[in-house]
Amino acid sequence: MATDARDFATRGPLVLAVTAATMASCSVFVALRLLSRFWIVRKPGWDDYTMVLAWLLAFGTSFTICHGTSVGLGRHAEDIPPAWEVSMKKSAYAFSVLYNPALMATKTSILLFYLTLSATQKIFRYSTIATLVVVNAGGLALTLLNVFQCRPVGAAFQTPVPDSASCTNIVTIYLSSAPLNIITDLALLFLPMPILTSMRLPKKQKIILIITFGFGVFVAVVDVIRIVYLQSAARDRLRGVQEHHEPPGNDYRDNDDFSWYASLSFMWSAIEINIGIMCACVPGLKPLAKRFLPHWIIDQTMREKTSSGTSDSMAFQPTFQPNNLESARRSVAQSHPESPLTRPPPAAGSSSEPMGMMAFLTTPDMNELPHLQPSHTAATYATTARTRQRSITFFDFVDMNRKKNITLMSNRESIYPIVMVTVLFFVWGFAYGLLDTLNSRFQQVANMTNGQTMGNHTAYYLGYLVGPLTFGRLVFQHWGFKACYTVGLLIYACGALLFWPSAVLTSFPAFLVSNFITGLGLSTLEISANPFITLCGPPEYAEVRLNLSQAVQAIGSVFSPLLAKKVLFKASANSLIDVQWAYLGISFFTVVLAIVYYYVPLPEATDDELEAASTRLPIPRDATLGSSKLKVIWITLGLGVFSQFCYVGGQEVVSTSFPEFTARVMSSLDAVDHQSIGHTAFAVSRFLTAVANIWIKPRYTLFFFYAGAIAFAAACMTGHGAAPVTTLIMLMFFEGPIFSLVYVQPLRGLGKHTKDGAVLMTAAISGGAIWRAIAYAVTEANNVQYAFCVVLAAFALGALFPVWLNAYPAARQLSDPVKDVQARRQSKAEQERRDSAQTSEKKKRFSNMRKRFSLKKDELPIIEHRERRSYTEGDSPSDGHLSHEMDSPIDRIRQM
Repeated sequence: MATDARDFATRGPLVLAVTAATMASCSVFVALRLLSRFWIVRKPGWDDYTMVLAWLLAFGTSFTICHGTSVGLGRHAEDIPPAWEVSMKKSAYAFSVLYNPALMATKTSILLFYLTLSATQKIFRYSTIATLVVVNAGGLALTLLNVFQCRPVGAAFQTPVPDSASCTNIVTIYLSSAPLNIITDLALLFLPMPILTSMRLPKKQKIILIITFGFGVFVAVVDVIRIVYLQSAARDRLRGVQEHHEPPGNDYRDNDDFSWYASLSFMWSAIEINIGIMCACVPGLKPLAKRFLPHWIIDQTMREKTSSGTSDSMAFQPTFQPNNLESARRSVAQSHPESPLTRPPPAAGSSSEPMGMMAFLTTPDMNELPHLQPSHTAATYATTARTRQRSITFFDFVDMNRKKNITLMSNRESIYPIVMVTVLFFVWGFAYGLLDTLNSRFQQVANMTNGQTMGNHTAYYLGYLVGPLTFGRLVFQHWGFKACYTVGLLIYACGALLFWPSAVLTSFPAFLVSNFITGLGLSTLEISANPFITLCGPPEYAEVRLNLSQAVQAIGSVFSPLLAKKVLFKASANSLIDVQWAYLGISFFTVVLAIVYYYVPLPEATDDELEAASTRLPIPRDATLGSSKLKVIWITLGLGVFSQFCYVGGQEVVSTSFPEFTARVMSSLDAVDHQSIGHTAFAVSRFLTAVANIWIKPRYTLFFFYAGAIAFAAACMTGHGAAPVTTLIMLMFFEGPIFSLVYVQPLRGLGKHTKDGAVLMTAAISGGAIWRAIAYAVTEANNVQYAFCVVLAAFALGALFPVWLNAYPAARQLSDPVKDVQARRQSKAEQERRDSAQTSEKKKRFSNMRKRFSLKKDELPIIEHRERRSYTEGDSPSDGHLSHEMDSPIDRIRQM
């Protein structure tokens, strides 16, 4: 054992100590959970039995790592004795096989626990079941991939690997599993939050619950740290791909330093599993803490606050009938009425029914809370009634149910919601610029062909066809505008995360999938955001609002390519790994944004409200084409969808062809800088059109910009030098406002069909896939400059829409903006009432302040008891009895 005698670097002792310590801590948490559930509550569930299985798998995983450190794990390959190599590889193989089942069992236990939280929350329940399916289906697939990482299986233990065997690079397998783990970790973290934040509980209990369920964030952080230690191997592999000599999986297993760089990854994998189990056990420890550490759970200040009537929660106030004072007076002597939140749970073991987890988490100390004595003044009757009717809130300051009709908002009222939604426009503009740049960088690093890059764009726009016509329409119709924002952002985050295995594998099919999912997410955003801006505010300014928001989206498209090409994405293996981390950050940011938009109060509109808004407009909604029964409004919608299909296709061809076009006509130019100039011109034209549409009818400006785009597209087909480059920038300038102008006018007057119209207009964006493929074929047959004939054809066909709008009288009347006089009058009257109420309130406050300061120093304030005057003469109780029964704690404080 000469190898042991000489000095060498080793990570083995660190890996052994950390793995053993976390496993011991995990075992303690599991034991305490089982003690709580089996001994105190005496109502174990399937989640408890699944947690026992997770602990057994975690123990096996930790044991294989600890054993591996005794046979070379943590050392460099040259420092491992030959006799240890087989044992070390067997330990690594056992770890790889047990790792995913341990995570599956842990997450399955948590999800089974979630299913008991609320049987009435259907969306939460279905989301939990879907996550459960993803966890187990994905975990099973990864487990099988690890089991059969070599064919035959025994080759995974051999050194060198026989030539007849075939092995997959194990580092690639580990890194490819990262998105699934992170996505499910985030799902487990955020799934219960809407239920927890909307519960009417004392603030201390609510905070404890949220923090308890929020411990899962540590698991996601640990998963990211674990990946860091595998990046060195991935970096070596990407360098091999870039230099056209990627070593096969067998050579990696024979020549790499796997035992050294994988040791810390194994250690963090054990930490991930063990901490995940500990976090999953924390909610189940409340009965145990209640039994032995009651001061941690019960708010002891509640009894003190009771005397002053300042409870943390208003959920415990009883309901009284304001017009029945006699029954209210008698109810003082009675016990406090029960409510769903204050009813104590049945005694442990007293029922054959399993205890619900909501009761398990919240009720052990609820019967300890004092019953508030009700106040019987007229003021408190009104207050109690308002409290009982209060809508669901997030920590009592964000009203979740106050959804004003979007079609009745004035310009001033619409500013806040428009700003909030315009943020999303910037997000997908930034995302589009990153994807466009990333495709070209990925092509250089992974040696992809132009056809494969075109395929990536096609996959992205195919998501715009599938998303709106399937689940996007379902979400939009049934749950409204805001639901599309949350769903779209979450799907986009999944697409960004899936870039990770695409880059690790340098796989073209994987990259197609990540682009397609990104398209699904952004199309779900766009299916709602565009009509929201269109409808939010006076209808005569719809084009103005959408052009302004779309201009912000264009600003995102300006900055993202500059950031990508100048800072992040250079054609190297290191830069592609940097891109992975960039997309990981984008996905986390998007998830946080989705949670924020879940709680942001935004107006909505039902189909009936949209129908009423269209009915109020003086437009010929029922006009038909000549003597036929075909309505003009449907022809306008069909031509609008076709125009959008053609326009987006032409715009996509221009955008993706820009670098190749400039390289052909003037190779000395920096394509990145000049394309940013073109995007800037694109954004400026939208701002200018927004201002112009205040006075100029949109159908005129649409015809003007389509004519300019056609003219400059034709001019781009000839010439060399600076002239065609300038022409191309002018073409982008005229493209700018067309999307917004085409989008708004077909939706005007659709009424209850507005959402379906928005679905079709969003699906028309898929034209970017068709026209881009045609342009690619023309470029391959001739050249990129000649391929601008495709752009010319697309814009010429799209221009049929403004021709129709300007030529047919009924179409003109439908498309021209008109004022909603009735809604404006109602909004003005409402604003006047609101201003009057505020003025009256200010005068009242000033009057009260003046009275307070006008009292003499030795004069006591007069306390008026309105409840005494509410009795008829002869029916009034005695002063002592009244003082004893009717004065609430709040009244007594006021008299002090």
